[in-house]
Amino acid sequence: MSESKRESWGSKIGLILAMAGNAIGLGNFWRFPYVAAKGGGGAFMLPYFIALIFIGIPLMFVEWNLGKTGGRYGHGTLGPMVYLEARTKLKPRFALGWGAAAGGLAFAVVILVNSYYNQIIGWTLGYSWLSLTGGYADVGKSTVDVFLDYIGNPVNMVFWIAALAALGFAVRRGIQKGIEAWARVMMPLIYVFGIALIIRTLTLGTPVRPDWSPLKGLEFIWTPDWKNLNFGSALSAAGQIFFTLSLGMGIIANYASYLKPDDDIVLSSFTTISLNEFAEVILGGTIAIPIAFAFLGPDGIGASVGLSFISLPNVFRTMVGGSFFGAFWFLLLFFAGFTSAIAMYNYLVALLEEDMGVNRSTGALIVFGLYVLVGLPVGIEPTLIRGSTAYLDAVDFWVGNVFLIVLGLIEIIVVGWVVGKKGLDQINRGSYWKLPGWYYRWFVQISAPLLILVFLVGYVLYLYQGGSILGNSLKNIASGSPWGLAGQFVVFLVLILGIIQTSRSIRKTYGSEIAANAIQIVKE
Repeated sequence: MSESKRESWGSKIGLILAMAGNAIGLGNFWRFPYVAAKGGGGAFMLPYFIALIFIGIPLMFVEWNLGKTGGRYGHGTLGPMVYLEARTKLKPRFALGWGAAAGGLAFAVVILVNSYYNQIIGWTLGYSWLSLTGGYADVGKSTVDVFLDYIGNPVNMVFWIAALAALGFAVRRGIQKGIEAWARVMMPLIYVFGIALIIRTLTLGTPVRPDWSPLKGLEFIWTPDWKNLNFGSALSAAGQIFFTLSLGMGIIANYASYLKPDDDIVLSSFTTISLNEFAEVILGGTIAIPIAFAFLGPDGIGASVGLSFISLPNVFRTMVGGSFFGAFWFLLLFFAGFTSAIAMYNYLVALLEEDMGVNRSTGALIVFGLYVLVGLPVGIEPTLIRGSTAYLDAVDFWVGNVFLIVLGLIEIIVVGWVVGKKGLDQINRGSYWKLPGWYYRWFVQISAPLLILVFLVGYVLYLYQGGSILGNSLKNIASGSPWGLAGQFVVFLVLILGIIQTSRSIRKTYGSEIAANAIQIVKE
């Protein structure tokens, strides 16, 4: 796709809201509370902020830079972007390998993450309806049974299809009329709903026991108990940074590809991170954990992935105005998930536009069909085997804990070390605030890749020694479950297809210079 045919963002506020919506997702409100609780609360927050400063922020600059560079050449997908950066110092044939690896991982992530992410978005929409209609209000039935009945009923997949259809409709309308327009509505609502829930949370008092209060829940988050600080919680905190900022997915770079040549990367990156952290730490951390603590005590906040769909409904059905505030909570989750899923959806549509010349409307329909296909196993498994999520666990294990980290490492090595000092110049182009050379050297080139390597090596050693920060994921994978084995097979099949697709995509545009092993196509 030529540069002249590519859309750009309609306004800076639209760009920031869309980019923040990209980062703000289910990881902020659904994943962060239970991961922080399991990681020891205050003890979790120390490695969390270390990972944010030394990995998250530098990698955010790198991904914005990759996207802006790719956009100049008409690319919205990561493989060609990494190839373009790598060839600045490497021969095109060698750069092709880096681009194919990065593009293949991004291809796998945006397809496989959304195979279950969209299902969870459907759950949040369905639970919004249950909240308003009293679907889990019967105290005679446990919220565990309510949840298992919900995911085991194939009729409820209508909420998943409805969410997918809304995503497709938004993406087919383009950047300004679709993605940007939806972000302008959904992002303010996330903050409005979040603040309303915080007010209700902090006025709960002590409904069950005098020593169980929302303030005690906040104290748990912000008071470090150093005996809970261990390598497992540190690894979990570092992994959360990738989730929460949508790093290692290619979707930050995709949105950045629609920037104008002199748009400000530095200020936009900081603004995106600030909005995301406010949503996660202030809103997400001040809603779910204090509510659960006030009603369920210190044991209730460690309810793993069931915190939102099992523990909190148990609270909403007993608190005053619970159906109303329950609907607020699940709509907040829905909007947050939607604004992230739309970015992954757009990534695949951009791929079809660039590689196959498919127009946006047709591409949106094709991706809709693809997501129905890859999402069906996630939805069907619990309808056949009550409560079983072996397929989802297998996919999430590889994609959410391996592919994201490896892709982030590739990105920062290529920009920080292969491109080198020129990468700093590219980041600073058009920026009001300039990144100093010392920051680029110590944070982008040294601390970020070093800590990512420590994370990867430590993660392997931690799992080898029997540690698990993944709940039942490893058990399901190791159990030999046909669904778990099928999930692993699909993961690696999609990865291989992604590498092949990306290699062909790069060769399609840059085949002559790869054959000559010398740069021929340059745009300033």
